[in-house]
Amino acid sequence: MREKRCTRLWKRYARLVVALLLGSAPALLAPWARADAQPPPPDPGERAPAIGRAWPVGTRPTVLRGWEPPATVYGPGHRGVDLAATPGTPVRAVAAGRVSFAGRVAGRGVVSVELTGTDVRTTYEPVRASVKKGDAVAAAEPVGTVEPTATHCPVTCVHWGLLRGDAYLDPLTLLPPWLLHTGPSRLLPVLDVPLPPESASYAG
Repeated sequence: MREKRCTRLWKRYARLVVALLLGSAPALLAPWARADAQPPPPDPGERAPAIGRAWPVGTRPTVLRGWEPPATVYGPGHRGVDLAATPGTPVRAVAAGRVSFAGRVAGRGVVSVELTGTDVRTTYEPVRASVKKGDAVAAAEPVGTVEPTATHCPVTCVHWGLLRGDAYLDPLTLLPPWLLHTGPSRLLPVLDVPLPPESASYAG
């Protein structure tokens, strides 16, 4: 009788141990699961297709701070480009696409556009949106105006981001060379035709 009672107790104890182990398995495996779910860190060499047809603001705005990819997913860095812009300045889509988000995040207006024919999307903030989710936008079409909110820039600016999935890329890779070029126009000399005096200083 005593033997049977001991056997029952051991079986009950064994079931309890198994249940506890199975119940704690998710907690034990959670750190590895979270690590696998983390987005990859930005790849400095990864580029987007150069399909841009306009700067987000202005013609050739001042880049206050460039893209500085962090060494790790959550490490320090700058996941976009800051462009100087005064409040009320129109913010334009750099290329054709469809608005995937237009709203507020942490108190700031944000607009995100998925670019047509690509797997990338651009983000602009702080922006007072003039578009809504689902709207199709053409290249250089306004999506809003610069909000007069405090930012991390020394002056009012637009933070321009570019993502492929959860990975950040350098937004400037969207712009072709003719948009990135900032030097003065140069007049090439024509054989036997003298240059006008005001153009001589720009001759190659």
